[in-house]
Amino acid sequence: MITGKERLSRCRTLFLTFLKIGAFTFGGGYAMIPLIQRETVETHGWVTEEDVLNIIAVAESTPGPIAINSATFVGYKVAGFWGSLCATLGVVLPSFIVISILSFFLEPFKQLKLVSYAFVGIRAGVMVLIVEAVLKMYRACERNWINYLLLLAAFVCVAFLDLHVIPVLLVAAIFGILYQSFRAKTLKEEKK
Repeated sequence: MITGKERLSRCRTLFLTFLKIGAFTFGGGYAMIPLIQRETVETHGWVTEEDVLNIIAVAESTPGPIAINSATFVGYKVAGFWGSLCATLGVVLPSFIVISILSFFLEPFKQLKLVSYAFVGIRAGVMVLIVEAVLKMYRACERNWINYLLLLAAFVCVAFLDLHVIPVLLVAAIFGILYQSFRAKTLKEEKK
């Protein structure tokens, strides 16, 4: 059980960490994944690499943006309800402030050539961050023919068959549960 003073310290650290993540990451939730992983696993040791994969899986399958859901889950794990509130506020606040300010200047701002060129560069940078997140998740995942088959099937369903992502995620989750249950049962029988 943590004390009130320790919880306050954790909440402050959560808020500042996720404020930094929200302020210095462009491109949405997927672009934030590498920074979330670096800060929560490597810098603070709040969660493990496996926890990050689980958090991302749950954050993708629950309503809302992945970055906000991830911040909420990490915050809750570190300092309970108040931790989740502080982490969520931290990750949302920079975007809220920037969008509020830009809303006053959006039309004239969009017309500037320099700004449109900058967004082209930002998009390229965001792609690099997304690819980095995919590679880190790939390295952390178990590699076997079932997982590759599931990955390929999900990709084909979404990219070529134009199926909505949510049913594909649900079917993949159900398949994962069934496969892991069968595998655990098989391992248990082999040990007997």
